[in-house]
Amino acid sequence: MRTLEGKTLFITGASRGIGEAMALRAARDGANIVLAAKTAEPHPKLPGTLYTAAEKIEAAGGKALPCVVDVRDEDAVQAAVDKAIDAFGGIDITINNASAIMLTGTRQTPMKRFDLMHQVNTRGTYLVSKLTLPHLLKSETPHILNISPPLNMDPKWFKNHVAYTMAKYGMSMCVLGMAEEFRGKVAVNALWPRTSIDTAAVRNLLGGDAMASTSRTVDIMADAAHAILTRGLDCTGNFFIDDEVLTAEGVTDLDQYAVTPGATLTPDFFL
Repeated sequence: MRTLEGKTLFITGASRGIGEAMALRAARDGANIVLAAKTAEPHPKLPGTLYTAAEKIEAAGGKALPCVVDVRDEDAVQAAVDKAIDAFGGIDITINNASAIMLTGTRQTPMKRFDLMHQVNTRGTYLVSKLTLPHLLKSETPHILNISPPLNMDPKWFKNHVAYTMAKYGMSMCVLGMAEEFRGKVAVNALWPRTSIDTAAVRNLLGGDAMASTSRTVDIMADAAHAILTRGLDCTGNFFIDDEVLTAEGVTDLDQYAVTPGATLTPDFFL
């Protein structure tokens, strides 16, 4: 059985949602989790904090190191990396999950939001990868996993929210470039969901409870990530889709991941 036991994962945006679910899946194997996220105090509209996530990780059997980090801040990221090395002696896996979203057209997108999406999504992914790479290169099982979509130049993915698409594709371009740059040394892949996922973004920004009810749970992304991260170094440069990964692993019951079993699911808008 493939396992992440004893591995150290550095996960951004891990205080809730997909990031937290991936952390908990690894924790059940007995992994060490570095939680790099902004939410130290309870948010009125968002569930969970770094510290509630850390408690869940410890309860699940892992070791947690919560670090208050804004991925736009190079010093903060470096400090978290340094704490990870002090606490666990190395970093085996980096998951770039932190993301900012605003699905608006060109005229409706304030430059402040444009800058936020590019600084968090593209620059944050690049920065976290850059600062963890010296330690990944010392690992026996090094992997970078970006939560970003397959690259597709069809204009339909750009026309309604070009700023967001550019920012998310920046994360995917990091996969394309770094997988080749570090081929044979560090595996670099992307993972994206086939359907909408029941997260705070879906409930608060995209479609509310109605869309959440036709989504899959965060567990499908966590299980797919686990499958990818326990593959060998030759598994690199891929743009994986969650259900395809699990089908390849022999999972036949995908309805177990539906918020409402049997419901017609809402497809992800990048697919």
